[in-house]
Amino acid sequence: MKQPEAVDLADPVLHETDGVDRVFDELRRRSGLYWNAERDAPGFWAVTRYRDATAVCRDTTSFTSTHGTLLTSYRSEGEPGAGRMLVMTDPPRHGQLRSVLNRLFTPRMIGRLGRRLEVEVRGLVEAALDAGRCDFVADIAAQVPVALISELMGVPPEDRELMHRYTSAAFSSTGPLHRSDMAGRVSAAAAHAALIAYCCELVAARRREPRDDLVSILATARIDGAPLSDEEILVNCDNLIVGGNETVRHAASGGLLALLEHPGQFARLRAEPGLLDTAVEEILRWTTPGMHILRTASADVTVSGQRIRRGEQAVVWIVSANRDDEAFERAGSFDVSRSPNRHLTFGIGEHYCLGAALARLELRVLFRLLCSPALTMERSGPARRLRSTVARGLRELPILLSGSIDP
Repeated sequence: MKQPEAVDLADPVLHETDGVDRVFDELRRRSGLYWNAERDAPGFWAVTRYRDATAVCRDTTSFTSTHGTLLTSYRSEGEPGAGRMLVMTDPPRHGQLRSVLNRLFTPRMIGRLGRRLEVEVRGLVEAALDAGRCDFVADIAAQVPVALISELMGVPPEDRELMHRYTSAAFSSTGPLHRSDMAGRVSAAAAHAALIAYCCELVAARRREPRDDLVSILATARIDGAPLSDEEILVNCDNLIVGGNETVRHAASGGLLALLEHPGQFARLRAEPGLLDTAVEEILRWTTPGMHILRTASADVTVSGQRIRRGEQAVVWIVSANRDDEAFERAGSFDVSRSPNRHLTFGIGEHYCLGAALARLELRVLFRLLCSPALTMERSGPARRLRSTVARGLRELPILLSGSIDP
């Protein structure tokens, strides 16, 4: 089959506009798998179809996660978290780490997080209502995950503001994944380093005095009789912080934009609150905050008739698979009642996102309030997209608000 005209999917500029969706549509139609050559990197196979994406993600025998999971400029040099961070481990280590982390997600913890979220989200929306306007990305969407992550990690109440400052500087829309200027990257990297240093202190404190939180679970866990190293604990805390911030922030802001751009769907959701769960799933499919997952072939393998050789990398474009017409009826339409909706936003198989239930909880709490019948919202300026190959989201979404979130 003739390959489509050459395009570099590793170029972040390509992903700054909706035009990239047309590129993926063409790749799915004409090739499915596409060899993406790179000037300063080894190149990779771009996996764009849903059926191929699920095949690669499920195949932990032919593909490994230990060589990195993202398209980064330094991926050929090796990843510091390889073999230690949950997302960069293969079975059986992956299952062992996952069993440790799963101890946190008890009904008691989920209930506690839900109550805290209700308070935090209500406060954020009410503050925006009082002002009459806000940048939804910075003032609401970016703030929602911070409270949850702080609660999960056992950050003391007196340090919550510190955690907020560090995470805002390190992972906001001007964070290191998205800044093009060196000064901004250095500033964000410094905030990230300060966050890691704080986590080091928290790990030491929890080793001395364990509590009911994620850091304590990691600090006291043993796998095959051996404790986790401080490095293993830190890289997994870092992964939780990054993933928790990025996914919810971009799904929340992109979800609101989708509802504002599809007023009929917004009106339907307001009129039928029972659609909230399916609407959250459609928001997750439509926004796909984590754009891709990278895997490295650990053996020669054939995917959709294409030979991938040992050592070659395959980048599964989740953002493309979630718009595949073979997997979703009217995939290019935003439908709050879509069911079934087997999107790949949280992955599939061994590496299915550990925090998926928490992300859904955050989005349900937020959009339940945003759909209050007495609340009115409208855009007051253009939505500005990120320039990134890692996260699909918005840098800015200015809105005007009026009314109330109470009946």
